[in-house]
Amino acid sequence: MTDFPAQVPLRRNLGVALLTLLASSGTLVCCVLPAVMVALGAGAALAGLVTAVPQLVWLSEHKAGVFGIASAMLAISGVLLWRARRLPCPADAALARACARLRTASAVLWWAATVCTVVGAMFAFVLPALA
Repeated sequence: MTDFPAQVPLRRNLGVALLTLLASSGTLVCCVLPAVMVALGAGAALAGLVTAVPQLVWLSEHKAGVFGIASAMLAISGVLLWRARRLPCPADAALARACARLRTASAVLWWAATVCTVVGAMFAFVLPALA
């Protein structure tokens, strides 16, 4: 089965949305995970986690860059989703359903990435300023 021409940008948008979610997840790992673990009294577990995965320290030290990349990916992905929102879907019923699923999956992933980035920013920048 060949791709309908409108499905190619939709598949690309799904891939960009997945990459955006991955970049946004980095904000959670660098900033939310350590703060929540310490708040719950799991400092020893956090120390063990940092020993096992020392890259967490690097992410925390470079949180401005992590958030910059995540925000740029969100912006690019948002623009691509916005531009593709009115692309035609195929007339074939099965392909039209696939087209609608791709659009929905892309939008859900974009919103999940946005929520991850906002929550990470709250823990990285807002809450420390309040303390």
